[in-house]
Amino acid sequence: MLSRIAESMFWIGRYVERAEDTARILDVQTQLVLEDATVDEDATCRSLLSIMGVEHVEGRADLPLVLDALCYDPASSISIASALAAAREGARRARETLSVPMWEALNTTYRAIPSGQFQAMRAPAIFQWVRERAALVNGTADATTVRDEGWHFLMLGRCVERADMTSRLVASAALAGAGQPWTPTLRASGAYEAFLRAYRGMETERASAEFLLLDRLFPRSVVFALNRAEQCLENVESSQRAGFQNDAQRLLGRMRAELEYRSLSDLMDDLPHQMERVQTTCALATEAVTRRYFAGSEALAWQGVQG
Repeated sequence: MLSRIAESMFWIGRYVERAEDTARILDVQTQLVLEDATVDEDATCRSLLSIMGVEHVEGRADLPLVLDALCYDPASSISIASALAAAREGARRARETLSVPMWEALNTTYRAIPSGQFQAMRAPAIFQWVRERAALVNGTADATTVRDEGWHFLMLGRCVERADMTSRLVASAALAGAGQPWTPTLRASGAYEAFLRAYRGMETERASAEFLLLDRLFPRSVVFALNRAEQCLENVESSQRAGFQNDAQRLLGRMRAELEYRSLSDLMDDLPHQMERVQTTCALATEAVTRRYFAGSEALAWQGVQG
């Protein structure tokens, strides 16, 4: 497969997942600020921006600032608008390998941005719209894409991004302090109903963290996403019989094993640091994938390459 095609498929997977996960996070956090008068808007907005990698904010942080930076502004590298635009750019570069329905799903989604439809929508309608468009793109890809190398790179990008975003959510819950409910975090991950069924309604900080980090059956848990990313790399290089010559596979596998084989108590004692290590691993794995598979592709400045 051409490096250009593989790279585009990888980033389509990442950007669509990033747009969906950002919408999920914003949906829950904005409702929390608007509906609970006891919530400190400035602190919550700063925490939300910190999750997405914005460490310094001048002046007061409020919802309009957060929505502009994380949702509407196409010039912001961490916004939903820029992620959807980058996914469509990746689709344009890989146009000859995409099915017509998948191209149409991505292109139609992107067209809402330059037309002004995207900016005209208000929360929470826009978050619902983004989740529905991401589901349409992912479902169309699932139904119309041949399971060749292009598919494995698409899924690899999706899984790496999912592990990264779930780790950011878990870190934010941990930083909120002991005793704080994890319900918003579970809802932002789309995990609330699945968690209640698995743990029979007993919501605790420990059980919530365990579900989002280590559950092998929930598709948005960190371990599930890392495991699927490993399988994608294994499928790309199925002829390898011993060891791991692929740095990305080694990094992802080691991180998954460290999470699974450490006791939950050890993880809970150092949760923010452990989640930072997951994000670093995802960034390093992306660099390793780029060096190994995309070195010959045309130079393109992808948004948010550092994770």
